[in-house]
Amino acid sequence: MEWGNYSVYADFVLLGLFSSTRFPGLLFALILLVFVISIASNTVMIILIHADSRLHTPMYFLLSQLSLMDMLYISTIVPKMLVDQVMSQRAISFVGCTAQHFLYLTLAGAEFFLLGLMAYDRYVAICNPLRYPVLMSRKVCLLIVAVAWLGGSIDGFLLTPVTMQFPFCASREINHFFCEVPALLKLSCTDTSAYETAMYVCCILMLLIPFSVILASYTRILITVYRMSEAEGRRKAVATCSSHMAVVSLFYGAATYTYVLPHSYHTPEQDKAVSAFYTILTPMLNPLIYSLRNKDVTGALHKALGRCVSSGRVTTF
Repeated sequence: MEWGNYSVYADFVLLGLFSSTRFPGLLFALILLVFVISIASNTVMIILIHADSRLHTPMYFLLSQLSLMDMLYISTIVPKMLVDQVMSQRAISFVGCTAQHFLYLTLAGAEFFLLGLMAYDRYVAICNPLRYPVLMSRKVCLLIVAVAWLGGSIDGFLLTPVTMQFPFCASREINHFFCEVPALLKLSCTDTSAYETAMYVCCILMLLIPFSVILASYTRILITVYRMSEAEGRRKAVATCSSHMAVVSLFYGAATYTYVLPHSYHTPEQDKAVSAFYTILTPMLNPLIYSLRNKDVTGALHKALGRCVSSGRVTTF
């Protein structure tokens, strides 16, 4: 459908990451490697958490949900980008762009809320250990997960229809590697300033609400750790929180740049680099951060590998 000098429901063209590099083959191999590692490591994390009884705790249940979100998150963007590079095509349909936009917002929003609520879990575990089984019961864990997914879905359902109803200019070339909101709005032939302001406020709230939970939780945790008399207790408390804080810093830092920093500080190349960081690299880094710094996870992995080796020997004999 065409209205004047702009069209609606026509295909878009994703300019992508590969067009701006001198070594597209090397970049393709790196992204493919990161994607495979991300899917494999998150899958292993989910399997270990469900298979090992020592990991049947609220913290690891929430961590399995984080791994699931990361798998879906990276799968929403990277496979399309890699296939397009192999097939030498850059087009994405209006429906495909809408679906990608919705899934991206939903999964990113759900991860924001989940990371915030995971901080509450650490607060209860360190500051109220005796009440932990009650305050973090299975019912509460399921409620936390439901709130995270619901919050992300609301974000997707609110922003996607509004973003995609704008008339877009005839060129329809998105200077990005996926259908992200700021890149899409640059194609609009109408004034989007009011919507951008509303979206800015929405993003601030999406970041502020979970970040407030994180800030309040870790303030109480730091006070409790400072009052601990045993050095071993302090070490365990810091170790159990450092992984979560590393993941929060990666995800919230990149999102703050993209959606909170004024557009005058942005360039298309910087936007693509930051987006690549939190859509491609972060889903791979999250399970590695939690597994490499966590004795329970590494212990469960060694136990699982031992079982595989033992069963292989039995089969051979």
